[in-house]
Amino acid sequence: MKKFLIAGLGNIGAEYAGTRHNIGFQILDQLVGEGTVVFQPDRLGDVAQFRLKGRTLICLKPATYMNRSGKAVRYWLEREKIPLQNLLVVTDDLNLPFGTLRLKTKGSDGGHNGLKDIQEVLGTTMYSRFRFGIGSDYASGGQVDYVLGKWSETERNTMPERLQRSAEAIRSFVLAGTSITMNTFNGT
Repeated sequence: MKKFLIAGLGNIGAEYAGTRHNIGFQILDQLVGEGTVVFQPDRLGDVAQFRLKGRTLICLKPATYMNRSGKAVRYWLEREKIPLQNLLVVTDDLNLPFGTLRLKTKGSDGGHNGLKDIQEVLGTTMYSRFRFGIGSDYASGGQVDYVLGKWSETERNTMPERLQRSAEAIRSFVLAGTSITMNTFNGT
């Protein structure tokens, strides 16, 4: 049976709920919420596990804060004996327009501290990442406030469809693989 670790990045705490930087948590909530399982506190994060057509998905929302996500990701990869090619990290991306989806199988951290920590801890950039565009509509020097800020009303109105599309992309990654998923979802 194939196992997959789907790690949605974000920050724990009520003050971060509904912020752009927590889109990884929101996407995993959508994915898990479409089934009958719920997240439960576990080692280094909240975890939900379910089966999808003979595959096991272990969904992780690290409790280590964004900049220390690597420790939780490595722990769950090792604990569940999940190969690196079955890891998908779900994160926000300032370099993509709001709601744009992009799956990549490797690459740089793009200035994202969560990805940077994962790459340092795992010692590789050879893992899949699913990026959700949050745009870059902020003044010079306002990046931190922007990523930790709440969604605009227009973004909130579009969010249900974007979250559903993101969950579809993750299921495609698990069932159809990276090439088909990239061709179907990248840029949408």
